[in-house]
Amino acid sequence: MMMKMPWRRKSRSFHLQLQGAIGTIQSPFLFLFTNYCHSSTSTLEDARFFTNNFKSASFTRLHDAIASFNHVIHMNPLPSRVHFNRFLSALVKMKQYHTVLSMSKTIEFLGISHDVYSLSILINCFCHLHLGDFGFSVFGKMLKFGLEPTTVTFTTLINGLCMESKIDKAVEFFDDMVARGYQPNVYTYNVIVNGMCKFGKTSVAIGLLKGMADRGCEPNVVTYSAIIDALCKDELVGEALELLSQMRNKGISPDVITYTGLIHGVCKLGQKNQALALMNEMVEQNILPDVYTFNVLIDALCKDGMVAEAQNTFNVMIQRGVEPNVVTYSSLIDGLCISDQFKEALALLKEMVGRNISPDVFTFNILIDTLCKKGLVSSAENIIKIMIQRGVEPSVVTYSSLMDGYCLCREIDKARKVFDLTNEIADIFSYSILINGYCKCKMIDDAKELFDEMSDKGLVPDVVTYSTLIEGMFQARRPQTAQELFKNMCSHGQQPNIVTFSIMINGLCRQGNLDEALTLLKEMEESQLKPDLVTYCILINGMCKAGKINDAKELFSSLFENGLQPNVHIYSAIMKGLCREGLMDKAYQIFRDMEKGGCLPNNCCYNIIIQGFLKHEDLPKASELINEMVDKGFSADATTTELVVHLSQNNDLILSKLRNRSEASKGVQ
Repeated sequence: MMMKMPWRRKSRSFHLQLQGAIGTIQSPFLFLFTNYCHSSTSTLEDARFFTNNFKSASFTRLHDAIASFNHVIHMNPLPSRVHFNRFLSALVKMKQYHTVLSMSKTIEFLGISHDVYSLSILINCFCHLHLGDFGFSVFGKMLKFGLEPTTVTFTTLINGLCMESKIDKAVEFFDDMVARGYQPNVYTYNVIVNGMCKFGKTSVAIGLLKGMADRGCEPNVVTYSAIIDALCKDELVGEALELLSQMRNKGISPDVITYTGLIHGVCKLGQKNQALALMNEMVEQNILPDVYTFNVLIDALCKDGMVAEAQNTFNVMIQRGVEPNVVTYSSLIDGLCISDQFKEALALLKEMVGRNISPDVFTFNILIDTLCKKGLVSSAENIIKIMIQRGVEPSVVTYSSLMDGYCLCREIDKARKVFDLTNEIADIFSYSILINGYCKCKMIDDAKELFDEMSDKGLVPDVVTYSTLIEGMFQARRPQTAQELFKNMCSHGQQPNIVTFSIMINGLCRQGNLDEALTLLKEMEESQLKPDLVTYCILINGMCKAGKINDAKELFSSLFENGLQPNVHIYSAIMKGLCREGLMDKAYQIFRDMEKGGCLPNNCCYNIIIQGFLKHEDLPKASELINEMVDKGFSADATTTELVVHLSQNNDLILSKLRNRSEASKGVQ
């Protein structure tokens, strides 16, 4: 059956194409073949061993396989094509694709004709080597010789196209196969379904799943698992669970891959209890979780701060005889570092090495980053030395963490030295760290110079880089440059995020440009970014400082209308503004409304409202609130104490109470 294929090359012979594909492959087979021809004759016992070894294809080492092949190609008569095919199939299972191509060439030179099976083996090898065009050339030769392709042949080519990310061509070839009367089997469907899922065509894969039964082919656990895994990655866990139910209704038992995909999916949605329930369900059905299943759950628990639960899961893993790997330990070490249990993390590293599991660059980076964030940069340097001694190459992340540590310690020169030494591998993250360091050290010109250097290297600054430098410019009192950077950011297609807008609004408010700040708020809302409480707090504070207390009150009231609950910082900002304007009744009302709204006043809130009453010489109210503040365990700040001393000369009780509380709090510290 001739098939018109768009990938078929018309002008070159198969032999030339095969030669081109193999190129100058230096297979061990060629070397041994030469040696064999010039060696002394084998003993009869050896000859029998090699012959039997070849025919049974029962070798485990490539060296033995090549020796057997070199022996049998000098036999007379030669083995049949069937024996050669079985032998080559065994080599394919060993993933010795180049050797199979070399040997196939030799077999052809010996005059042994190809059959469908041998050509399918060649196609499979080319596909695994990502040489799909050569695979289709072999397919063309098959048709030219009048050989009938099998479903396996088509499936192999479809798999090859999927491996080369040519999913559209794979679907086209699949449809062509069906149109020409070939019946796809479950393996064919699994290949195309898996390919679709990997490339985000999950809905199409589900359509194929539904159509399988109509074509007389029942899906199996592999088909369902691929789609369930894809749905979970897309966070469509509900649909994945429906498919799980459908599987069971069809009498198809889910396997470890199915459950692992589901556990991963529910973990991404933060549903850790459901993940643990799925794990228990697996065990009840005698489906043993493997290391990948445990790793998914342990990593999710650690990232969610549930380190104790992760350690329990780890212990269960060990009890069930599942050996942890570097990923397991790295996840746990990361979780312990995040929860500030660094000693425990180091103990786990020691245990890991004791089990002969070598830490990788990711493991070391976790420890280095934690040490640097704690300001223990010298310890981080020692870890890097150990890392190099163990043959693990530090990555750009390693050096970026070290730079960040130096910047946090205000050792900007050392950070710059690391940057210069690793400049060839420096990425956007590295530049952003150093730019941030320069800004914090008020070396704004150096930060700008580094920012400009990024473009020369072909690196595009991201939203973090821009935001960092914009904030630095405002702090350096260069608002015009900051605004120019913001415009430059937008014109280069870099979408500002909430942090960027908040930095801009804060900078403009501090400069007294309240109208521009409000214009930016509107732009923010139009870009479908919802302002957060930080943004609103900045604006309310800016309005109060500008004397626009009515606007501040209106914005404060709008928070409740928009379903937002003000936090302690927003309450503090509005109360301070009201106190400044002498609106003490309103300030006191808001102070009392805080607790009703579920936001408890803190030390700062008490000091703001007390100072307001003291400044307006309402000593009875101030006294009442001072008693309340002290009873709740809070202390007066320096400003409150100074006002009390000044205004309550005749009220030693208030002053003594404040002093006693202040001394008590110092004693605790």
